[in-house]
Amino acid sequence: MGGDITHAIQLAIAPVFLLSGLGTILSVLSTRLGRVVDRTRRLMELRESADPKHLKAVESELKVLSVRRHLVNRAIAAGTVAALLVCVLIAVAFVASIFDMKVGFIIAGLFVLAMIAFIAALVLFLREVIAATTSVEFS
Repeated sequence: MGGDITHAIQLAIAPVFLLSGLGTILSVLSTRLGRVVDRTRRLMELRESADPKHLKAVESELKVLSVRRHLVNRAIAAGTVAALLVCVLIAVAFVASIFDMKVGFIIAGLFVLAMIAFIAALVLFLREVIAATTSVEFS
């Protein structure tokens, strides 16, 4: 029985590395969301006192920030779903190992779903980065 638990822990190590990567991506996304929110608040304050000449630029940047906020929110949601699926995968693998259950298809399905969610998070992150970089004007 002790060997079974050791084997279960060994099987859970690879998904734990995936969780670590997901945590890092979620941290980066949270930081980007915070920057977007801070910039939006600052522009909302500026909008109240902006002259008509600058108001159009402020409104334009606010629209870009709104798009970026939605993209980051969706990326965070997809990354969180991926992390949750990996956690469930680890729990199922551990319980299955202890009780000698055959759950290979369930584990494979959870892994594939986690990867799809992770891919979605990365694609949304890429879209947000592109939105951020294309909105900046260099003089």
